[in-house]
Amino acid sequence: MHTTSEEDLVTSTQQANIGVTGLAVMGRNLARNLARHGYTVALHNRTEARTKALVQEFGDEGTFLPAATAEEFVASLERPRRVVVMVKAGAPTDAVIEEFAALLEPGDIIVDGGNAHFLDTRRREAALRERGLHFVGTGVSGGEEGALNGPSIMPGGSAESWEALRPLFESIAAQVDGEPCTTHIGPDGAGHFVKMVHNGIEYADMQLIAEAYDLLRHAGGFEPAELAEIFRAWNTGRLDSYLIEITADILAHTDPETGRPFVDVVLDQAEQKGTGRWTVQTALDLGSPVNGIAEAVFARSTSGHADLRAAARALPGPSREPVADRAAFAEKVEKALYASKIVAYAQGFNEIQAGSAEYGWDIDLGATAAIWRGGCIIRAAFLDRIRAAYAADPATPTLLATPDFAEALADAQDAWREVVAVAVREGIPAPGFAAALAYYDSLRADRLPAALIQSQRDYFGAHTYRRVDKDGSFHTLWADDPRKEIDA
Repeated sequence: MHTTSEEDLVTSTQQANIGVTGLAVMGRNLARNLARHGYTVALHNRTEARTKALVQEFGDEGTFLPAATAEEFVASLERPRRVVVMVKAGAPTDAVIEEFAALLEPGDIIVDGGNAHFLDTRRREAALRERGLHFVGTGVSGGEEGALNGPSIMPGGSAESWEALRPLFESIAAQVDGEPCTTHIGPDGAGHFVKMVHNGIEYADMQLIAEAYDLLRHAGGFEPAELAEIFRAWNTGRLDSYLIEITADILAHTDPETGRPFVDVVLDQAEQKGTGRWTVQTALDLGSPVNGIAEAVFARSTSGHADLRAAARALPGPSREPVADRAAFAEKVEKALYASKIVAYAQGFNEIQAGSAEYGWDIDLGATAAIWRGGCIIRAAFLDRIRAAYAADPATPTLLATPDFAEALADAQDAWREVVAVAVREGIPAPGFAAALAYYDSLRADRLPAALIQSQRDYFGAHTYRRVDKDGSFHTLWADDPRKEIDA
């Protein structure tokens, strides 16, 4: 361990390339990552002890310039000053931004690397732009390991700020096939918007994997150790991903205290920090259907309502009969999981499309898929296919209709339907699989029952309707004579 004397902590006349304020796990690891790549990193934390601890423990990893005060911190930075804020989202972020904005000069850059809501980022960017400062809302995915060893980085903000940050971000980001997992997402809140949707997709991906586990265990009769091997095998194929990999590790793990499978001693209540909920709320505002992601968010909410679940536990359900051919069922679950995963990602990318159009961001969807291939939680070989799909047609309405994914869905649909039917028959909740299949069927349907719903709206509220055989909006005089129709 490197030890540092108090004299070493005195601010140097050396100039730092970039500064990090907020040295909890993510901020500390991001600062270490920058230092490891040869950058001189200024350090600041509200509690100075944390700054000193970082230098004392990791000072041999690179060059750090610790600062006791915000003024010292800013004074140690080269121009344009680049300040990375890694603090809790919400009011704490606003407070830190204001503290440092007052010390910075026109042309300087503040980077918010937390999980801020994109509307807050838009507000902050506009306010700081008026003061001549650049504000870069930046999604950072990969957790503490990614922050240290190479995350996926999703910066918004101005093109000018991107050019100032690009060399640093490209060097510390995860690398896949020699390409850094970072790109300029778009203006103002685009970076945090894309990170938000990334997290929404993550919720869906995790829920679908959990449903696959549940079905294989309770309908297929597999034990956790057997399931670990199934997931390991899946991770060598088209489902190759970080989440599948860690699922295999979890299922193989035995609790040292009880000797039971680890998954059986963990309370079945999944928590959430809010980004999945934001994804769904924003999708509703944009009119972008993300029912697969929504079901994943609601599934977590349901798991947390212990009182509600306890009150309903005595409700009757079907008698369960394990499937006859376990190996064949596992193959069908793999197909259902892959098909549902396609739907979840398609919905997420459609929401990014909708947000980009609404806010004028001009987001490159193929480039977004590319930077998610490494560093982030949803990193997967599957993302290469998404990038290729958008490279072939950047304006494709849905990934489901692209040749590669349409073929995969066609191959999977019979198994997918059977897996959902088994879930219903056995009384095993599979809202993610079922919602994904319903979405798939909704898109491919010649006609939807929405015609009846719009008729009902016209009947009770005179909301009008459009016809299939002529242009215009119409209203039927239901109370007077339903044979009469008027132009609305």
